Amino acid sequence: MKENTVKARIHSLNGEFADVTIVEYQDCNNVVAEYRGHYYSAVFNPFAGCYYVDDKYGLIPDYRK
Repeated sequence: MKENTVKARIHSLNGEFADVTIVEYQDCNNVVAEYRGHYYSAVFNPFAGCYYVDDKYGLIPDYRK
């Protein structure tokens, strides 16, 4: 998948939207997003049509593109 920038709901912002880069998409429940220079786990909700990034507990410290 080509990297793309999208609006996503951010955990630390209490669900407010921010720009993130989706760097890996395997399925709806297995997504890696880059936010503020770090990589985090994320999910895509097809019913809401948006990504949710867990920047509180979902840090992936050793992620390599």
